Amino acid sequence: MKKQILFLFLGLSLATFSQKSDFWSRVQYGGGFTLGFGNNQTNVGISPSAIYNFDNGFALGTSVTYLHSRINDFTTNLYGASLISLYQTKIGVQLSGEFDYNFARQSLLSGGSVNTNFPALHLGIAYNQGRFAVGIRYDVLYDENKSVFASPISPVVRFYF
Repeated sequence: MKKQILFLFLGLSLATFSQKSDFWSRVQYGGGFTLGFGNNQTNVGISPSAIYNFDNGFALGTSVTYLHSRINDFTTNLYGASLISLYQTKIGVQLSGEFDYNFARQSLLSGGSVNTNFPALHLGIAYNQGRFAVGIRYDVLYDENKSVFASPISPVVRFYF
């Protein structure tokens, strides 16, 4: 019942916003991608996203993520969804907060696998120039026993159109 009420609320909110003529002009699409190659290592990922820009420098949005990583005989496929909040300062600095929930399947090529899921709350800072931002973020919920990532610190690269 709670889920139905939440979806009804979100649907009514979207219908209300979409009646305003400038709603879609404030929506930006974009995201990020990951490519990494090394000695017996491959990382490929994509994170499309959409944000809504408010008048006061704030933006809210959502993103989905897919990441494939292979290191020697060890493979990880990660799927996730995020809620994104951004604040753009007047001096070109972008502050961010992202709540992610990730599902990962780790397996050996010879057989056997482990499924895990974990939340992440990234707080970040980036330099923003037009439609492009680059910076760093820190996962305050990082748990090395659950996360498939090696560190709570990660780079940020965002593109929005």
